[in-house]
Amino acid sequence: MLRNIKLTIEYDGTDFYGWQVQVKSQRTVQAEIEKALKKIFKKHVTLFGSGRTDSGVHALGQVANFHAATKLPIATIQTALNANLPKDIAVVGIEEVGPRFHARFSVKSKTYRYTILNRPARCALQRRFCLFYPYSLNLRLMRAEAKALVGRHDFRSFQAANPSRDEKATTVRTVHRVEIKKKDDFIYIDIEADGFLYKMVRNIVGTLLGIGRGQLPKGSMRRILKRKDRTVAPAPAKAQGLTLLKVEY
Repeated sequence: MLRNIKLTIEYDGTDFYGWQVQVKSQRTVQAEIEKALKKIFKKHVTLFGSGRTDSGVHALGQVANFHAATKLPIATIQTALNANLPKDIAVVGIEEVGPRFHARFSVKSKTYRYTILNRPARCALQRRFCLFYPYSLNLRLMRAEAKALVGRHDFRSFQAANPSRDEKATTVRTVHRVEIKKKDDFIYIDIEADGFLYKMVRNIVGTLLGIGRGQLPKGSMRRILKRKDRTVAPAPAKAQGLTLLKVEY
C-alpha cells in the first residue's frame, strides 16, 4: 500500500539553482532529496514541493510530499534522509498524511521573510542570509506604502520579467499581511499570501527599498500595482535575503 509522506525541509539555498529539478544537470534541492530517496527505496521517487524557490533563496519551512510502498517507521525515514542529504539540506519534520494531501495543491498560504542588514558595516556571519543595505530607510513610510499590497490584486507589476506559462494565465493573488519589523541592525519584511508569482517578493522588496530610501515618491506602491506593468517597478532585491518561512494547510 502506498503511503503519503509529508516532509518539512530547511535549506541554505546559496549553492542551489533553486528548488525545482532542472533539465540540465544543475544542483537543485528537489534533485538532491530525490537522490536520497532513491538510495533509501532503491528506485526513483518523485517529490512534490509546495512551490519552487529561486536560485539562492533559502527555506526554514518548505513542504514536500512523496508516495512510497514501505513499512519503514516515519522516524527511520527521516533519519535515513538526513544521513544521505548534503549538509545544506535538512528534513526537520516528517509525518504520514492522508492520500488526498498534495504539498502544492493543498496550500492555503505561504509566508516569506526578506532580511536586510541595515548598518554601515557589512556582516561576515550572516552574509549568506541577508541583504547588506547601508542606506538610511524610512520604515514608517515603507509600512504605510505596504498596506496597498494587502488584499486581492493583480500583481503583474511584481512578476518576473519572463513569466512562466502558468503565470501568464493569472497574476491575481491575495496578500493576507505585510509586516516590517526592525530588531537591532536587521529589518525583516514578512509577506503572507495565498500564493506568489515567481520573484514577486523580491520585486516588492526592491520597490519598498526605493520608497524607504526616498527614491520613489509617496503613493508609488499603489500606482505601480495599478499599472500592471513589470517595467514600472524597480529592480528586484537580491535572492540571498529571502527565506520561505512556512507553508500553511
